Amino acid sequence: MATLLDIKGGPDGRPRHPEKQGREDTPLQRKPPWIRVKAPTSEGYLETRQIVRDAKLVTVCEEAGCPNIGECWTRKHATLMIMGDTCTRACSFCNVRTGMPAALDADEPRRVGETVAKMGLGHVVITSVDRDDLADGGAEHFASVVRAIRHSARQATIEILTPDFLRKGDAANIVIDAKPDVFNHNLRLCRGCI
Repeated sequence: MATLLDIKGGPDGRPRHPEKQGREDTPLQRKPPWIRVKAPTSEGYLETRQIVRDAKLVTVCEEAGCPNIGECWTRKHATLMIMGDTCTRACSFCNVRTGMPAALDADEPRRVGETVAKMGLGHVVITSVDRDDLADGGAEHFASVVRAIRHSARQATIEILTPDFLRKGDAANIVIDAKPDVFNHNLRLCRGCI
């Protein structure tokens, strides 16, 4: 059975779905003030952005297009994403680039530690892309980042959000042995992961 669209459309001339052809248009309503997000322009936001850029670090805040970036960065809160900006998986729910990532940056742990200290963070969240191309999934890199933060920013508590280390044996224990304050992990269930 075929469904025909009213080519003439509504009052504005646009075609309408058959179920809506007989109804009046719903007036466009403005979003309430509490849901509107203003473009970030505060001094704190700009300072945090510059610190992250100078350190050549990647943040989930930017990669995911988080609408709260202005509020968080003004308060010097950021979620750092280590091991690059390219993920080896292509999960349908994620906005991060997929492909073959570059080699790990051996200097990244030091830069993360110094950045956490420079921002004066009391708590830092570290996450990453999936790195199925690495034998340990990047577990030793995570551990190096935790140690670097402990060295540079002793006041900070460290929360890590690791990938699932799929088929990487004992990789999670490498990270646990580095003693982050909070160990979280992303369980990604996409077709190519199971």
